[in-house]
Amino acid sequence: MSAELAVLRYGTTQTNEAERCLRAGPWSALLVDGALREIRYRGVEVIRSVAFLVRDKDWGTCRPLLDGVQLNEDEHGFRIAYRAQCANPDGDTLDYDLSIVCAADGALRFDASVTPRDAFLTARCGFCVLHPIDGVAGAPARVEHGDGTQEHAAFPELIDPWQPFMDIRAIEHDLASGLTVRCAFAGDVFEMEDQRNWSDASFKTYSRPLALPWPYTLEAGATLGQSVTLSVAERGGALQGLAYAPSLPTRNDLATITVDLAREAPEAMPALGIAIAANEIDAALAHPELLAELAPQQLTLSFDPLAGHGLAELRKFAALQRQANVAAVLEYALPGIDEPRRELDALAALIEAAKLRLTGIVVSPSVHRQSNPPGSVSPPCPALDDVYRAARAAFPALRIGGGMLSYFTELNRKRPPLELVDWVTHATCPIVHAADDRSVMQTLEAIPHITRSCRALIGAQPYAIGPVSIGMRQNPYGSRVMPNPQRERIAMAGCDSRQSALFGAAWLAGYAAALKGARVETLTLGALTGERGLADVTAGAGVTRYPLYEVASSLAAIAGWERLTVTAAEGSGIACVAARDVKGRLRVMIANLTERTQCVRLQLQGCDAPFTAVIVDEETLRAAARVEDVMAVSTRVEHAQALTLRPYACAFADATGAPASA
Repeated sequence: MSAELAVLRYGTTQTNEAERCLRAGPWSALLVDGALREIRYRGVEVIRSVAFLVRDKDWGTCRPLLDGVQLNEDEHGFRIAYRAQCANPDGDTLDYDLSIVCAADGALRFDASVTPRDAFLTARCGFCVLHPIDGVAGAPARVEHGDGTQEHAAFPELIDPWQPFMDIRAIEHDLASGLTVRCAFAGDVFEMEDQRNWSDASFKTYSRPLALPWPYTLEAGATLGQSVTLSVAERGGALQGLAYAPSLPTRNDLATITVDLAREAPEAMPALGIAIAANEIDAALAHPELLAELAPQQLTLSFDPLAGHGLAELRKFAALQRQANVAAVLEYALPGIDEPRRELDALAALIEAAKLRLTGIVVSPSVHRQSNPPGSVSPPCPALDDVYRAARAAFPALRIGGGMLSYFTELNRKRPPLELVDWVTHATCPIVHAADDRSVMQTLEAIPHITRSCRALIGAQPYAIGPVSIGMRQNPYGSRVMPNPQRERIAMAGCDSRQSALFGAAWLAGYAAALKGARVETLTLGALTGERGLADVTAGAGVTRYPLYEVASSLAAIAGWERLTVTAAEGSGIACVAARDVKGRLRVMIANLTERTQCVRLQLQGCDAPFTAVIVDEETLRAAARVEDVMAVSTRVEHAQALTLRPYACAFADATGAPASA
């Protein structure tokens, strides 16, 4: 792939890790950067990933340098062995030897031996096993504990705020396909967390319990070892007739998307919000055309007194709100230093002095932006009942939002008093634990799990999500977001280059599709400009709208429209959002979430009206003199043709159908 094409697709010239498909009898897996991904048995994904990971004190991943990689594959199975070295940000290093052995007629085993060269500060060092969520959530499970006792339970259906299983020596679960999957662990105490909390599409079994202190130090020269053994049994011969399958399932040459106009789907598309941080106000004021053309329904203004924000920032927010003439909500990180009522009354006075017009305010204690994992001591925090009663008293004319300025994880653990708030909110970020392209797109699988779990907590309460971006705006699990000066794929990075590329546009379209059924009131995007924004306004370079600006514009245009029922082939890697307004106008947005070209046929069931599709892809971007011209030069396709969607392309189709039901 050329550097130009890589930048168009991913925003970076960093190459993806090479993949190799390995097979051993009924087993198959992808070898990626020394780890196994998509581990399948007779074509069924039984484990999403097994990797040996080293985290620094802020939970950043210490990337290993592999040496002496040996790979042997024959009819009896495959074997991988290598030595790796990791360094933490302090410059301390450790070495580990790793081997992976898979027998065609047996088990798949991973062994690691670790020796620090220096006293090595880490938050985690060991194997992480990721179990997929589809077909596993709710599945029966048996857990063997360290003392030999057995627990019969099930993987949680709704997202568990704490660890669903502790002290795991082995765990097995049954799949509907007729397979029983067993994972056995040695060398440390393992437990499991429900990674759907962070929008990861996995349950994770890892070593060293979170109840133990972290970060901790591995002593120089001391050697430790770990192993993981995977085995699969077939129940009742359910799969006996199936041939051994490749690691990647067969793809259809043509995927069909059906939009059902006759089926009632009483759900409105969410309003679109745009988050504006204090350091981004000047850029937004200097480029009013960005908000004017985008036409969002809400500005979400971030205000943090502990970061030094005060009257000056509120006055700039007020100027922006007047200029854009868009309803504004304030995110307020309550300092928690004084009584809540005093702090909120002081804020009310500042807002009045700034002449800032608001429709609502999200109030969340500042300390709740930091995670309190199991076993940790929560810092002092005002009682939430007191916080929201004080907010209601200080702002009697405004809607009061409760929840988290961080992620669903913390909302799941620290739930606001629902009777005292008018809506509930939380953010998400797809690069908390992993930042490779596959993992980021797979987070879209977890979004329906998050919204179902949140709905179980809040019932029919109005629900908002955001700010949402690929890059992380604040690290709840450490002292900083990870720096990314080379524009690489780094977990917990504040800047992720895919935000500016076709990948980011497809991901956002997929996110909007994944919200189906959640009845979300507002979807707020991470920023207008800057690292997590929709456009680049670098001084002297003019304005460059990213591809996801077009996705955001489309979402803003259909806010409040009736969301239509969409069906697509399972596993196709195609996402679709369809909506209809009261006049019968239709808008369908289709995104290719994969790195391969796909052909898509769009069917409007219950309507024979013609439509025209506009495609934004790498050829569009090449043809555009400026990225803001993409819609003018986009490929137009008539309804009789299939849509050819290049990697991470988005198509926007418009038609006129039957009016929405009253």
